Amino acid sequence: LQGIFVLGLPYALLHSGYSGLLLIVLAAAFCCYTGKILIACLYEENENGQLIRVRDTYEDIANACCKKLSPNLGGMVVNVTQVVELIMTCILYLVVSGNLLSHSFPYVPVTEKTWSVFAFVTLLPCIFIRTLKIVSKLSQLCSLVHFVIIFVVITYCLTQMHQWSWAKFRLSLEFENFLVSVGVIIFSYTSQIFLPTLEGNMKNPGEFRCMLNWTHFFACILKTTFALTAFLSWGEKTKEVITDNLPSFLETPVNLCLLTKALLSYPLPFFAATEIVYSCISKDNHSNYRSPLLALTVRGSFLLLTLLMAMFTPHFALLMGLSGSVTGAAMTFLLPSLFHLKLKWKKLSFLEKCADISVFILGFLCSLAGIVCSIKGLLEVFG
Repeated sequence: LQGIFVLGLPYALLHSGYSGLLLIVLAAAFCCYTGKILIACLYEENENGQLIRVRDTYEDIANACCKKLSPNLGGMVVNVTQVVELIMTCILYLVVSGNLLSHSFPYVPVTEKTWSVFAFVTLLPCIFIRTLKIVSKLSQLCSLVHFVIIFVVITYCLTQMHQWSWAKFRLSLEFENFLVSVGVIIFSYTSQIFLPTLEGNMKNPGEFRCMLNWTHFFACILKTTFALTAFLSWGEKTKEVITDNLPSFLETPVNLCLLTKALLSYPLPFFAATEIVYSCISKDNHSNYRSPLLALTVRGSFLLLTLLMAMFTPHFALLMGLSGSVTGAAMTFLLPSLFHLKLKWKKLSFLEKCADISVFILGFLCSLAGIVCSIKGLLEVFG
């Protein structure tokens, strides 16, 4: 919930003003809601009225909804969407790593692409990751580094309280810039891809809803505090990545912390993407699924693919925006609400149906607006 996008929240407030603060709260509420209804789709009532977990993955939910059309159509769509989003996330971490190394060592005559290769070399051990336990430990370190970064930025901003002014907030908004802010805020909360696995591995799955409420609540508080203090400190001078606003004596060590965070963040989406591919392969040939050679081949191919796309994809930021608008909105808003309506329609109250339909419409509009803005940007770049 506290990913790289958090560092762009102050910049989002620059373009969204007071509405940005409201958006941070609403995004937390909507993402928490779609997480709950997605998990609800994993369960069905038995003859005694007890809820039984009859599905294990996002793919199983999709297949259940589309079984009349094709037994595997829904799962195929979800798997492709998930893999695309996860791969694009991995590529983003490589691009960010190259950018951070370039800014941290500006006097070294090396390009950002070359720095990305250096970052790639440090990620080669990901080929040998076989269990979620290793990934979870790396993610814990990642969270620790992230909180250090947030603490440093907020502490510095508090030293600048004497120059804070609410007059820095805008009342008038530019529509396209506002849409950029919406995308940054919403996608800083996305975690739906991992929720079925997370809930299935909890010692007490009955506490999942409570856990989701508290994590989104604290995430909302932290994001609001971070974005607000940073924006009030720099106002119109707020940059896209807020750490670029820090004084030089803080910028380099914080950038190195960010680099560490980016590298530690990479294994989770990488592992999730390869596991999806493994699960698809296992359906056709279970014996090859456990083949060490096949495992190394798949992981190595994914790792190399992320490097090549990070280095050679032109105008990556715009393409990332286009991909995020399609896959991010679909996995976070469109599919959970659609699947919930499909599987639970007869048992939902009128208000629950209205809520699901409203979330679907919101997700569709966000996705459509993001696609239009991204395509417009690409057309402008390519003349």
